[in-house]
Amino acid sequence: MPVKLVQATTSAYQYPLLIKQLLLTPLVIAPEQEITYQGRLRYNYRELRARIGRLASGLAGLGVEAGQTVAVMDWDSHRYLECFFAVPMMGAVLQTVNVRFNPEQILYTLNHAEADVLLVNSEFLPVLASIAGRLETVKTFVLLSDDEAAAAGEMPVTVAAEYEALLASASADFEFADFDENAQATTFYTTGTTGQPKGVYFSHRQLVLHALGCAAALGGAHANGRLHREDVYMPMTPMFHVHAWGFPYIATMLGLKQVYPGRYQPDVLCRLIAEEGVTFSHCVPTILHLVLGHPHAKELDLSNWKLIIGGSAMPEAMAIAAHQRGIDLFTGYGMSETCPVLTLAHLKFDDMKLSAEEQAVLRAKTGLPLPLVDLRIVDGEMQDVAHDGKASGEVVVRSPWLTQGYLKAPVESEELWAGGYLHTSDIGNINAAGYLKVTDRIKDVIKVGGEWTSSLQLEDIIAKHEAVQEVAVVGTPDAKWGERPLALVLLKPEHVGKLSEHALRNFAAQAIDASGCSRYGVLLQVSFVKRLLKTSVGKMNKRDMRADPQALRD
Repeated sequence: MPVKLVQATTSAYQYPLLIKQLLLTPLVIAPEQEITYQGRLRYNYRELRARIGRLASGLAGLGVEAGQTVAVMDWDSHRYLECFFAVPMMGAVLQTVNVRFNPEQILYTLNHAEADVLLVNSEFLPVLASIAGRLETVKTFVLLSDDEAAAAGEMPVTVAAEYEALLASASADFEFADFDENAQATTFYTTGTTGQPKGVYFSHRQLVLHALGCAAALGGAHANGRLHREDVYMPMTPMFHVHAWGFPYIATMLGLKQVYPGRYQPDVLCRLIAEEGVTFSHCVPTILHLVLGHPHAKELDLSNWKLIIGGSAMPEAMAIAAHQRGIDLFTGYGMSETCPVLTLAHLKFDDMKLSAEEQAVLRAKTGLPLPLVDLRIVDGEMQDVAHDGKASGEVVVRSPWLTQGYLKAPVESEELWAGGYLHTSDIGNINAAGYLKVTDRIKDVIKVGGEWTSSLQLEDIIAKHEAVQEVAVVGTPDAKWGERPLALVLLKPEHVGKLSEHALRNFAAQAIDASGCSRYGVLLQVSFVKRLLKTSVGKMNKRDMRADPQALRD
């Protein structure tokens, strides 16, 4: 028997899930709430809505139409926030360009996405100059700048308008019409370590549902990591990377005070946390290391700061160190293809009574699935493995906010969605309480003596040593064992020359034996390095480090 469909009254409004709807609530409940750029420019939500209208009117005057792609190269700013709304609300597609890509990769992504218009910060004009002659579809350029002198300088292309001048001359009364909620809203490119970057894309419906799902999970938390309307939000994950994990949309929907820091400079981040009263952020471990390692951080009161760590595994030692500073630190998990948030490592009521060390075990787990996320751990036959905290398999997922494929890559898209679930290429386990723990990337698992050994578990053990600032464990070829794990260790400056590689290896060997890690973990080798290689968004680039680990010592 067929399902019975709802019969709509002729005059009933068919409410589409469009990004413009995220602006409705803040304009009612918090129209005077503040948005600031670096503490030097301030305006409220009412002015934000007017500037969104002016930007849309200005872009329309430059010929932008629904279906076209508008690309942005900027640091985290109020301008970027305005683009997050105005461009997709017009029915156009927002391309967030990874400004940490090299010029050839930037050129590739702009051409591959068929961008029509490029909004570019004056800081990136040298990059633009090196690729301008090879841009295939971009014909219109808009200049963004905090520096009037830079804006008045020589341009490598003909600039149609300067951003503020464009808004000043345009009407705020742009009419944002309704359209299909499945219309593409955004596109950006993944930061893989092999081949060209891959384009992913998201619809209005997906972005709205992701905002609602995250808000429900964060607002439903008892205490740990709870997000509410009195919070002050500052991103520390670039807005070009998965829409800053979607949080500017969430913060706007809730009417929070928002603080945009521009380029991530530790002194600026510390100043803004103190002066603006920042209480909620998100970042990769590398950025947190930079902030807490800055001299200004020593004087900061961080007891009201809630911080999601993602992008790379969070060591338990980091959670313990954060606890000592009063930071409410916990893990978030996802990937570019998932919009991105799938899980959050919220502590339950009774968990808050545990010691800092016991809490760290849970805070460093990958977490509990958000509402509407169907997450499984499966074997090679797509069969579920036991939820006993030990049995491992690949993490596969369904959710209404997952990319439906890779842009112009049908073969890779089918591989991504084989069996009707999105394949993350992460290996993990789920315990009886429902917590997911990712133990490795499929490509990073080390096979020693025929047995899989988790590089992330070894990293967590080594990171507990007080002298270790950061560590990456990779597999190196070995005639006897097939592979052996190699720990590439960056020491804290005050410990350089005071700890031997042999001593750290002995520390790790004792901890490995007591932890239940693979028995082959004791074959670990240790190498002190002067640097660790990262991707453009701060993740460990293990592929390049495996290729030439000796170069990291120089």
